[in-house]
Amino acid sequence: MVRIMLFCMASLAGSSVVWGQCPELEGSLTQGGLVWGVVAPGSRATLDGEDLDVMENGTLLAGFGRDAAATAELVVTGEASCRQTLAIAPRNYNIQRVEGVPQKTVTPSAQHLERIRREQVLINAARAQQLQRPDLLGAALTGFEWPSVGPISGVYGSQRYYNGSPGRPHYGVDVAMPTGSPVRAPAAGVVTLAEPDLFYSGGTVFLDHGYRLSSAFLHMSKVLVRVGQELRAGDLIGEIGASGRATGPHLDWRMNWRNRRIDPQLLAPSMPLAPVP
Repeated sequence: MVRIMLFCMASLAGSSVVWGQCPELEGSLTQGGLVWGVVAPGSRATLDGEDLDVMENGTLLAGFGRDAAATAELVVTGEASCRQTLAIAPRNYNIQRVEGVPQKTVTPSAQHLERIRREQVLINAARAQQLQRPDLLGAALTGFEWPSVGPISGVYGSQRYYNGSPGRPHYGVDVAMPTGSPVRAPAAGVVTLAEPDLFYSGGTVFLDHGYRLSSAFLHMSKVLVRVGQELRAGDLIGEIGASGRATGPHLDWRMNWRNRRIDPQLLAPSMPLAPVP
Protein backbone atom coordinates (compact mmCIF):
# COMPACT_ATOMS: atom_id res chain seq x y z
CA MET A 1 0.00 0.00 0.00
CA VAL A 2 1.07 3.57 -0.60
CA ARG A 3 -0.24 6.79 0.84
CA ILE A 4 -0.76 9.68 -1.53
CA MET A 5 -0.99 13.20 -0.13
CA LEU A 6 -2.93 15.37 -2.52
CA PHE A 7 -2.58 19.12 -2.84
CA CYS A 8 -5.01 21.25 -4.73
CA MET A 9 -5.36 24.64 -6.28
CA ALA A 10 -5.59 27.52 -3.86
CA SER A 11 -8.14 29.31 -6.02
CA LEU A 12 -9.91 29.26 -9.37
CA ALA A 13 -10.43 32.40 -11.38
CA GLY A 14 -14.08 33.41 -11.46
CA SER A 15 -15.15 30.88 -8.80
CA SER A 16 -16.67 31.70 -5.43
CA VAL A 17 -15.69 28.31 -4.02
CA VAL A 18 -12.89 28.37 -1.46
CA TRP A 19 -10.53 25.57 -2.43
CA GLY A 20 -8.43 23.86 0.21
CA GLN A 21 -6.29 20.79 0.68
CA CYS A 22 -7.63 17.53 -0.72
CA PRO A 23 -7.79 14.44 1.53
CA GLU A 24 -5.04 11.95 2.06
CA LEU A 25 -5.81 8.85 0.01
CA GLU A 26 -4.78 5.27 0.69
CA GLY A 27 -4.30 2.54 -1.89
CA SER A 28 -2.51 2.31 -5.24
CA LEU A 29 -2.61 5.22 -7.66
CA THR A 30 -1.84 3.06 -10.70
CA GLN A 31 -3.58 1.21 -13.50
CA GLY A 32 -5.65 -1.51 -11.84
CA GLY A 33 -5.47 0.26 -8.49
CA LEU A 34 -8.05 1.30 -5.93
CA VAL A 35 -7.82 4.39 -3.70
CA TRP A 36 -9.96 5.65 -0.84
CA GLY A 37 -10.04 8.50 1.65
CA VAL A 38 -12.26 10.59 3.91
CA VAL A 39 -13.82 13.93 3.00
CA ALA A 40 -16.23 16.11 4.98
CA PRO A 41 -19.54 14.25 5.45
CA GLY A 42 -22.16 15.51 3.02
CA SER A 43 -19.60 16.39 0.35
CA ARG A 44 -20.06 15.66 -3.33
CA ALA A 45 -17.09 14.06 -5.12
CA THR A 46 -16.47 13.35 -8.78
CA LEU A 47 -13.73 11.59 -10.74
CA ASP A 48 -13.46 12.89 -14.30
CA GLY A 49 -17.04 14.13 -13.91
CA GLU A 50 -18.41 10.79 -12.65
CA ASP A 51 -20.12 11.00 -9.27
CA LEU A 52 -18.43 8.96 -6.55
CA ASP A 53 -20.23 7.37 -3.62
CA VAL A 54 -19.58 9.29 -0.39
CA MET A 55 -20.66 7.44 2.74
CA GLU A 56 -22.20 9.12 5.77
CA ASN A 57 -18.81 9.21 7.50
CA GLY A 58 -17.24 10.85 4.43
CA THR A 59 -15.42 7.78 3.07
CA LEU A 60 -15.09 7.69 -0.72
CA LEU A 61 -13.33 5.30 -3.06
CA ALA A 62 -12.35 5.22 -6.72
CA GLY A 63 -10.71 2.69 -9.01
CA PHE A 64 -8.71 2.69 -12.22
CA GLY A 65 -8.93 0.07 -14.97
CA ARG A 66 -6.18 -1.88 -16.70
CA ASP A 67 -5.74 0.78 -19.39
CA ALA A 68 -6.62 3.88 -17.37
CA ALA A 69 -5.47 7.21 -18.75
CA ALA A 70 -2.38 8.93 -17.36
CA THR A 71 -4.40 11.44 -15.34
CA ALA A 72 -7.79 11.75 -13.65
CA GLU A 73 -9.38 14.79 -12.04
CA LEU A 74 -10.77 14.47 -8.52
CA VAL A 75 -13.15 17.25 -7.43
CA VAL A 76 -14.71 17.51 -3.97
CA THR A 77 -17.29 20.20 -3.18
CA GLY A 78 -18.95 20.92 0.13
CA GLU A 79 -17.69 21.98 3.53
CA ALA A 80 -14.07 21.49 2.39
CA SER A 81 -13.76 21.76 -1.39
CA CYS A 82 -10.73 20.76 -3.43
CA ARG A 83 -9.62 19.85 -6.92
CA GLN A 84 -6.65 17.71 -7.90
CA THR A 85 -5.28 16.14 -11.06
CA LEU A 86 -4.18 12.63 -10.12
CA ALA A 87 -1.23 11.04 -11.92
CA ILE A 88 -2.03 7.37 -12.70
CA ALA A 89 1.14 5.27 -12.91
CA PRO A 90 1.34 3.09 -16.05
CA ARG A 91 2.13 -0.64 -15.91
CA ASN A 92 3.85 -3.08 -18.24
CA TYR A 93 1.80 -6.21 -18.98
CA ASN A 94 2.95 -9.63 -20.11
CA ILE A 95 1.88 -10.05 -23.76
CA GLN A 96 2.20 -13.45 -25.47
CA ARG A 97 1.61 -14.35 -29.11
CA VAL A 98 0.47 -17.86 -30.00
CA GLU A 99 0.16 -18.99 -33.62
CA GLY A 100 -1.29 -22.13 -35.18
CA VAL A 101 -4.18 -22.50 -32.71
CA PRO A 102 -7.24 -24.30 -34.25
CA GLN A 103 -9.82 -21.58 -34.85
CA LYS A 104 -12.64 -23.60 -33.30
CA THR A 105 -10.89 -23.35 -29.93
CA VAL A 106 -10.63 -19.56 -30.29
CA THR A 107 -14.13 -18.76 -31.59
CA PRO A 108 -17.13 -20.26 -29.72
CA SER A 109 -19.77 -22.07 -31.78
CA ALA A 110 -23.23 -20.58 -32.38
CA GLN A 111 -24.64 -22.89 -29.72
CA HIS A 112 -22.04 -21.80 -27.22
CA LEU A 113 -22.61 -18.14 -28.09
CA GLU A 114 -26.29 -18.49 -27.19
CA ARG A 115 -25.34 -20.00 -23.84
CA ILE A 116 -22.80 -17.24 -23.25
CA ARG A 117 -25.48 -14.58 -23.92
CA ARG A 118 -27.88 -16.20 -21.44
CA GLU A 119 -25.19 -16.37 -18.79
CA GLN A 120 -24.15 -12.76 -19.40
CA VAL A 121 -27.65 -11.65 -18.39
CA LEU A 122 -27.13 -13.31 -14.98
CA ILE A 123 -23.69 -11.73 -14.63
CA ASN A 124 -24.93 -8.25 -15.58
CA ALA A 125 -27.81 -8.48 -13.10
CA ALA A 126 -25.44 -9.44 -10.29
CA ARG A 127 -23.06 -6.60 -11.11
CA ALA A 128 -25.89 -4.06 -11.37
CA GLN A 129 -26.77 -4.42 -7.70
CA GLN A 130 -25.85 -1.46 -5.49
CA LEU A 131 -25.36 -2.62 -1.96
CA GLN A 132 -25.23 0.40 0.36
CA ARG A 133 -23.41 -1.25 3.26
CA PRO A 134 -20.76 1.01 4.82
CA ASP A 135 -20.09 -1.65 7.46
CA LEU A 136 -19.06 -4.18 4.82
CA LEU A 137 -16.95 -1.72 2.84
CA GLY A 138 -15.31 -0.38 5.99
CA ALA A 139 -14.35 -3.91 7.03
CA ALA A 140 -13.01 -4.69 3.55
CA LEU A 141 -10.86 -1.57 3.41
CA THR A 142 -9.08 -2.57 6.62
CA GLY A 143 -7.43 -5.30 4.55
CA PHE A 144 -8.09 -8.22 2.21
CA GLU A 145 -6.74 -11.72 2.75
CA TRP A 146 -5.89 -14.29 0.10
CA PRO A 147 -8.89 -16.51 -0.67
CA SER A 148 -6.48 -19.36 -1.35
CA VAL A 149 -2.82 -19.77 -0.46
CA GLY A 150 -0.46 -21.24 -3.05
CA PRO A 151 1.75 -20.47 -6.05
CA ILE A 152 0.66 -17.53 -8.21
CA SER A 153 0.36 -18.87 -11.76
CA GLY A 154 -1.25 -15.91 -13.52
CA VAL A 155 -1.27 -12.16 -12.99
CA TYR A 156 -3.53 -9.21 -13.74
CA GLY A 157 -3.26 -7.51 -17.11
CA SER A 158 -1.52 -10.26 -19.08
CA GLN A 159 -2.86 -10.98 -22.57
CA ARG A 160 -2.47 -13.51 -25.36
CA TYR A 161 -2.85 -13.02 -29.09
CA TYR A 162 -4.15 -16.15 -30.85
CA ASN A 163 -3.35 -16.35 -34.57
CA GLY A 164 -2.78 -12.59 -34.52
CA SER A 165 -6.11 -11.77 -32.84
CA PRO A 166 -6.09 -10.36 -29.28
CA GLY A 167 -7.74 -12.46 -26.61
CA ARG A 168 -9.32 -10.92 -23.55
CA PRO A 169 -6.78 -9.57 -21.07
CA HIS A 170 -6.52 -11.55 -17.86
CA TYR A 171 -8.21 -9.44 -15.19
CA GLY A 172 -7.46 -11.53 -12.11
CA VAL A 173 -4.73 -13.27 -10.19
CA ASP A 174 -4.48 -17.07 -10.44
CA VAL A 175 -3.57 -19.32 -7.51
CA ALA A 176 -2.64 -22.87 -8.56
CA MET A 177 -3.72 -25.48 -6.03
CA PRO A 178 -5.18 -29.01 -6.31
CA THR A 179 -8.87 -29.60 -6.98
CA GLY A 180 -10.81 -29.53 -3.73
CA SER A 181 -8.58 -26.95 -2.01
CA PRO A 182 -10.71 -24.45 -0.04
CA VAL A 183 -11.64 -20.99 -1.31
CA ARG A 184 -12.46 -18.50 1.45
CA ALA A 185 -13.90 -14.99 1.52
CA PRO A 186 -11.04 -12.45 1.43
CA ALA A 187 -13.27 -9.88 3.17
CA ALA A 188 -16.85 -9.49 4.32
CA GLY A 189 -19.57 -9.34 1.69
CA VAL A 190 -22.90 -10.54 0.33
CA VAL A 191 -23.14 -13.23 -2.36
CA THR A 192 -24.80 -11.82 -5.51
CA LEU A 193 -24.01 -14.69 -7.92
CA ALA A 194 -23.49 -18.39 -7.21
CA GLU A 195 -23.39 -20.53 -10.38
CA PRO A 196 -21.93 -24.05 -10.55
CA ASP A 197 -21.06 -24.13 -14.27
CA LEU A 198 -20.75 -21.02 -16.45
CA PHE A 199 -19.26 -21.48 -19.93
CA TYR A 200 -16.13 -19.42 -19.45
CA SER A 201 -15.64 -19.38 -15.69
CA GLY A 202 -17.22 -22.66 -14.51
CA GLY A 203 -18.12 -22.61 -10.82
CA THR A 204 -18.43 -18.89 -10.13
CA VAL A 205 -19.28 -16.74 -7.11
CA PHE A 206 -19.58 -12.94 -6.87
CA LEU A 207 -19.12 -11.37 -3.43
CA ASP A 208 -20.27 -7.74 -3.06
CA HIS A 209 -18.21 -5.74 -0.53
CA GLY A 210 -20.52 -2.72 -0.76
CA TYR A 211 -20.66 0.44 -2.84
CA ARG A 212 -20.00 -1.44 -6.09
CA LEU A 213 -16.73 -3.02 -4.99
CA SER A 214 -16.88 -6.78 -5.54
CA SER A 215 -14.78 -9.94 -5.80
CA ALA A 216 -15.29 -12.85 -8.20
CA PHE A 217 -14.04 -16.41 -7.76
CA LEU A 218 -13.80 -18.52 -10.92
CA HIS A 219 -13.25 -22.11 -12.10
CA MET A 220 -14.30 -23.73 -8.81
CA SER A 221 -15.20 -27.43 -8.65
CA LYS A 222 -17.80 -26.78 -5.94
CA VAL A 223 -19.87 -23.72 -5.02
CA LEU A 224 -20.82 -23.87 -1.34
CA VAL A 225 -22.74 -20.60 -0.90
CA ARG A 226 -26.07 -19.21 -2.12
CA VAL A 227 -27.22 -15.83 -3.43
CA GLY A 228 -28.08 -13.45 -0.59
CA GLN A 229 -25.81 -15.15 1.92
CA GLU A 230 -23.70 -12.76 4.00
CA LEU A 231 -20.13 -13.87 4.59
CA ARG A 232 -17.39 -12.82 6.96
CA ALA A 233 -13.71 -12.82 6.06
CA GLY A 234 -12.47 -16.41 6.09
CA ASP A 235 -15.86 -18.06 5.49
CA LEU A 236 -15.81 -20.95 3.03
CA ILE A 237 -17.00 -20.09 -0.48
CA GLY A 238 -16.17 -23.21 -2.47
CA GLU A 239 -13.41 -25.48 -3.69
CA ILE A 240 -10.75 -24.98 -6.34
CA GLY A 241 -11.23 -26.77 -9.65
CA ALA A 242 -10.71 -26.55 -13.40
CA SER A 243 -14.29 -25.91 -14.51
CA GLY A 244 -15.19 -23.68 -17.44
CA ARG A 245 -12.40 -22.82 -19.87
CA ALA A 246 -9.45 -23.74 -17.68
CA THR A 247 -6.41 -25.87 -18.47
CA GLY A 248 -5.77 -27.00 -14.89
CA PRO A 249 -7.01 -26.58 -11.32
CA HIS A 250 -6.63 -23.07 -9.97
CA LEU A 251 -8.54 -20.16 -8.48
CA ASP A 252 -8.96 -17.03 -10.58
CA TRP A 253 -9.69 -14.17 -8.15
CA ARG A 254 -10.95 -10.97 -9.73
CA MET A 255 -12.20 -7.63 -8.44
CA ASN A 256 -14.41 -4.89 -9.86
CA TRP A 257 -15.11 -1.34 -8.82
CA ARG A 258 -18.14 -0.35 -10.87
CA ASN A 259 -17.14 -1.30 -14.43
CA ARG A 260 -13.40 -1.05 -13.75
CA ARG A 261 -11.35 -4.21 -13.36
CA ILE A 262 -9.18 -3.89 -10.26
CA ASP A 263 -6.01 -5.90 -9.54
CA PRO A 264 -6.66 -7.95 -6.36
CA GLN A 265 -2.95 -8.40 -5.78
CA LEU A 266 -2.62 -4.67 -5.06
CA LEU A 267 -5.05 -5.05 -2.15
CA ALA A 268 -3.76 -8.32 -0.69
CA PRO A 269 -0.68 -8.84 1.48
CA SER A 270 2.34 -10.75 0.23
CA MET A 271 1.39 -14.35 -0.54
CA PRO A 272 2.19 -16.54 2.48
CA LEU A 273 4.53 -19.45 1.89
CA ALA A 274 2.66 -22.62 1.03
CA PRO A 275 3.60 -26.10 -0.23
CA VAL A 276 3.75 -26.44 -3.99
CA PRO A 277 0.85 -28.70 -5.04
